[in-house]
Amino acid sequence: MNTLAALLPAVLPVLGWAVHARWLHGRLTTARRDPLTGLWTRDAFTRRARRLLRDPRAVVVLADVDHFKQINDTHGHAAGDVLLATVAARLAHGTGPGGVVGRLGGDEFAAVLIDRDGTAADRLHTLARVLARPVDTAPDIHTTVSLGWVRVVDHLGEDLSTLLRRADEAMYAAKRSGRTGPRRARIGRLLGSVAGRRAGRRGAA
Repeated sequence: MNTLAALLPAVLPVLGWAVHARWLHGRLTTARRDPLTGLWTRDAFTRRARRLLRDPRAVVVLADVDHFKQINDTHGHAAGDVLLATVAARLAHGTGPGGVVGRLGGDEFAAVLIDRDGTAADRLHTLARVLARPVDTAPDIHTTVSLGWVRVVDHLGEDLSTLLRRADEAMYAAKRSGRTGPRRARIGRLLGSVAGRRAGRRGAA
């Protein structure tokens, strides 16, 4: 008993620091997660996505919910939140355990997946159909999601920011084409400004 009493002053601070470190780690992890969807925030997504881009089989995907303002106006913002959470869960499932998905803001999401078997195009077409299904708990809430994607191997040496711009360009083309399915980024120079495409996309959404 005397030995235990003598050890307590040395042990308690260590235990206190361990509890504090665990609490701090939990707070940091929470701060890196979007509170609505549970996906990584932009900064946390960027860090993880950059690591995946070292693999030439990586595919960068940008996703934007179509007619999102109309959903909010018709069904209310709570319904819009449910839709965003559903899209996020379906994107995460479609990306797979080896990939990463983040919410960039509003109704825009990004993902990086590893195309190990060369089936990315088929996977993304399937994902687009899944994303267009009604919300499981609210059949009246549904819309399509425009997807743009780019293979890293087609643009070796380009960083995440540039690849996202290419995916953004492809996604805008998908919206303009009547949302007929995911659109792969073109080979060659980037077209117009991102700001201009975003303004046009908001008008078409």
